[in-house]
Amino acid sequence: MGRREFFVFLASAATAWPLAGQAQRPAMPVIGFLNSASPESFAPQLAGFRQGLNEVGYTEGQNVAIEFRWAKSQYDRLPELAADLVRRQVAVIAATGGGVSAVAAKSATATIPIVFTSGGDPVRMGLVASLNRPGGNVTGANLFTSTLAAKRLELLHELVPAAKVIAMLVNPANPNSEPDTRAVRAAAPAIGVQIVVLEASNGTEIEKAFDALSQYNVDAILVGADPLFDNSGRDQMIVLTARHAVPAIYDWRNVTVAGGLVSYGSNLAEGYRLAGIYAGRILKGAKPAELSVGTDKE
Repeated sequence: MGRREFFVFLASAATAWPLAGQAQRPAMPVIGFLNSASPESFAPQLAGFRQGLNEVGYTEGQNVAIEFRWAKSQYDRLPELAADLVRRQVAVIAATGGGVSAVAAKSATATIPIVFTSGGDPVRMGLVASLNRPGGNVTGANLFTSTLAAKRLELLHELVPAAKVIAMLVNPANPNSEPDTRAVRAAAPAIGVQIVVLEASNGTEIEKAFDALSQYNVDAILVGADPLFDNSGRDQMIVLTARHAVPAIYDWRNVTVAGGLVSYGSNLAEGYRLAGIYAGRILKGAKPAELSVGTDKE
């Protein structure tokens, strides 16, 4: 080999060795974050999720990546968003923002692990076989929102004891709306109030629902647990309750922080922290079927 050829060989080898080293690095795992709402007011929940990941050794951008998919309260987009994450071959899907996201994710894949956050009964929704033994590829954090619907009615009546007619605003696209409504209707006779159910699945319908309050002589409103009402439509809800001078109770504290009257519900950020822990444990090799459905109290 001549002198010129020798230096050409050295230059080629120096270029190739770093590339070979890069090729041997393990690929960074990707979490697909599927959410039914919008990112604008979701910072506390995301902080909780990232904290949970950190607690089990994962930091976004360093040893794990997160692909976000937001439905922006258009629930009919969730199946395609979930399918997109499946095509992306993410390692875990964090199906957040209520049971609607989890149902869409489970319909999209029976193999990719799914970690949900949901206020409804995950057994009733068909997400898991039982809370202690989920089975399949799904587990998550239960926020118990639905079990608190009747309690919110009681608290609202204590706040407005003269109320005779209380409206309940629900999103019919949310699978928890029906059991929540049943629970509230069942609790109403004991405190002597009439329940009027109003439905809304977008901003325009929210406006129409509030316009109907005077028609039913509504004295107060119980806002159902739904990301449309406490996330993307949160500011609209606060403005409308003030405009119509109607007392309202919400499920999440973030609404009262933004100006809503009162709320009663689980610790939302803590539930997302638990979901982050579960996602991290799955990345380390745990199986969803072996992780019992947790609560925000853990």
